[in-house]
Amino acid sequence: MERRVILTIDDESDNHEFIKSILEDDYIDVITALNGKIGLDTAIEKTPDLIILDVQMPVMDGFEAFRHLKANEKTANIPIIMLTGIAEKRGIRFSKEEMGEFYGKEPEEYIEKPIDPDKLLKAVQKIIS
Repeated sequence: MERRVILTIDDESDNHEFIKSILEDDYIDVITALNGKIGLDTAIEKTPDLIILDVQMPVMDGFEAFRHLKANEKTANIPIIMLTGIAEKRGIRFSKEEMGEFYGKEPEEYIEKPIDPDKLLKAVQKIIS
């Protein structure tokens, strides 16, 4: 099986470590970026197989990063899983379908924080298999 690269874009380094502990193995490498701007630059440079993108971040939030990623021909076809704790913090809920209506493209998956390890693992396996 060929090695896969997953880029996590999140401003909380604890989330990077948590995601790495769930996903990294003999076939998956996890690389990280601490905000949407760095994540966008990293995605263009490295062309990962999957991006796990947090919504609430400084510099460039996940929605803006998503829009830029889908607009760039080098990154437009990279699958994206959106992560958010906004429902827990502010009571606002989003769906991938609503994102699709708003941005013209929708993420492959939308996962609420706190992250359920089984849900994340299943989503990743489904997308990169």
